[in-house]
Amino acid sequence: MRTIVLASETDFTGWKTAVRRLRIAGVEPASARFVTAGSVQDGLFDVDGAAGAVPADDAFVVPRAFMETAGDLILHRAPDRFDLMYRLLWRLRDEPDLMRVVSDPDVAAAAERVKNVHRAAHKMKAFVRFRETRDADGERWVAWFEPAHRVLEKTAPFFARRFSTMQWSILTPDGTAHWDGDALTFGPPGRQDEAPQEDEVEDFWRTYYASTFNPARLRTRMMQSEMPKRYWKNLPEASLIPGLVASAATRTEVMVSEPSPPPNEKFQRLRAPTVDRSSTDDLVAADPADLERGLQNCRRCPLWRDATQGVCGQGPREARLMIVGEQPGDHEDLAGQPFVGPAGQVLDAALAEAGIDRSGVYLTNAVKHFKHEPRGKRRLHKTPNAGEVQACRWWLDQERRLVKPRLILALGATAGLAVLARKPSIMTERGAVIDTPDGARALLTLHPAFVLRMPDLEERRRARMALVEDLRMARTEAGLT
Repeated sequence: MRTIVLASETDFTGWKTAVRRLRIAGVEPASARFVTAGSVQDGLFDVDGAAGAVPADDAFVVPRAFMETAGDLILHRAPDRFDLMYRLLWRLRDEPDLMRVVSDPDVAAAAERVKNVHRAAHKMKAFVRFRETRDADGERWVAWFEPAHRVLEKTAPFFARRFSTMQWSILTPDGTAHWDGDALTFGPPGRQDEAPQEDEVEDFWRTYYASTFNPARLRTRMMQSEMPKRYWKNLPEASLIPGLVASAATRTEVMVSEPSPPPNEKFQRLRAPTVDRSSTDDLVAADPADLERGLQNCRRCPLWRDATQGVCGQGPREARLMIVGEQPGDHEDLAGQPFVGPAGQVLDAALAEAGIDRSGVYLTNAVKHFKHEPRGKRRLHKTPNAGEVQACRWWLDQERRLVKPRLILALGATAGLAVLARKPSIMTERGAVIDTPDGARALLTLHPAFVLRMPDLEERRRARMALVEDLRMARTEAGLT
């Protein structure tokens, strides 16, 4: 039995040096034993130090995936982690793709333990609570934390980045981390009595926690999964949790029984005014202005409820080319005009490059109200479904009847569905003139928003070139000069 003495429980450098020597010497995993300094009894085993040169001729390469796994696995508290790491290393020379075999018991065990280490690091970021104290250098913030695994050195750089202007220390049973505003250093294990037990900030924190606690959304099991009880003893807000949980049902009943608050006045000013909800089916528009007025009364689908206003098409009635987009965006919804946002700017530039005067084109959308979902202060676009497109197609048909364009250019799949009454494949059908069921002629192309969303610059350039190419074809087919 060969015993390797490591400098500490997380001595990864020493472990790497030792296992290379063991592997090259042909020492099988069952014949190797790993201990830390001070834990081995003299005379019982053949003891090796962790240091030692590895012959250059016998060195071998292991996959990066193994090194990353081993670097995290050594932080786990399982006493057999060193044996598992060496067993994987031993097998890698004959099984170079071993780390990809997720069903292998050793690989699965390592992956599960690495997952636990990552979870412990995440919990440390979430549940460390600093308390104010003072030392010879002035103000210092100190926290006591008991991580599930030895993740202090792995996680401390996060706190150095997050609290770079503070001087702080994190004390754990495994070691301590200290930040002086310039450098991060580590020291020996700490004791809980070395950290302050409470400070004046905690009253404010408990008040904030209690005020943000929503009893109607309480899920006790989920809460304990995300905030395990092992961490409660060091969390100032934990003292409030039993009482908040006990009163959740009563508080929820009170919330439900209270009358709804008045609507936000600012938002109400942005929304369309209350109008007659009578059907628009009998409306026959004499000109686009009639459509504009009638659209504000439209209740053909629920999208009107959350939109500022309906956005009708704009352009000359005798336009030879009609361009149909998907729906108004955030900018269009507020301005009441089509294609005035970022996608509209891309379209304007492409029209100019294709030699098309925007003022001579009728611009509209398949859906006339902005479909979106709130995300903080932003309103994020949501693609209209087929039912909403069908409901709003009545307005597009009215525009087509009034303008009678020679060619309709559909931007994207939603516009193609509205124009062709079927879901098209833009990439395979673009570039060809299509006869529509009502005798009109249509052309499919990319939506400018699709060009904007391209993450790769080269792909974005190619998509923009395709849009310009299709616009040039539309100019020819529509007979524009």
